[in-house]
Amino acid sequence: MSMSPHFVKRSARWAICLAMATALLGGCAVIAVADTAATVAVKTVGLAADAAIGTVRITGKVVGAAVDAALPDSPEAAKD
Repeated sequence: MSMSPHFVKRSARWAICLAMATALLGGCAVIAVADTAATVAVKTVGLAADAAIGTVRITGKVVGAAVDAALPDSPEAAKD
C-alpha cells in the first residue's frame, strides 16, 4: 500500500503547522514567564519604595517632635 503524493504533502503541511504552533506556544510561555518576573520585580520595587517613604515619614515626625521639645516656645505663643 503506497501513499499518494497528495497525502504526503498534506501530512507535511500539517506537521509544519503543528511545529510552528508548538514553537509559538513555547514563545508565549517564555513571554508569560518573563512578564510574571517583571511584574514581581516592579511590585517588589514598589513595596521597597513604600517602605522607604514610610520610614522617612516616621523619621520626620520623630525629628519634628524632638525639635519641638528641644526649642523653647516662641514669645508670641507665650502671650496667647
